[in-house]
Amino acid sequence: MNEQQSGAPCFICRCYEVTLADVEQAIADGALTVNDVKRRTKAAMGVCQGAYCVPALVALLAERTGQDPAAIAPITARPPVRLIPLESLADLVPEHD
Repeated sequence: MNEQQSGAPCFICRCYEVTLADVEQAIADGALTVNDVKRRTKAAMGVCQGAYCVPALVALLAERTGQDPAAIAPITARPPVRLIPLESLADLVPEHD
């Protein structure tokens, strides 16, 4: 049973609530890589940085496009941006006598 039959969405990316239908639409619109799907849907951009959804994205891309899963390039990883108080950075510098 797929999400259309059950009526409940099947989430591929839990962080951004990207559904199977969203990913399939991105692939239908021309996405051929995980980065293409990421740009179109925000999948793999959440807190987990793709730890949970990238394997599913690779499997879907391979199945829908006929690509070898091993040939699908990994995502371009970028660390999450978080505000850091200057005091926290200052504490990292050792004081000299």
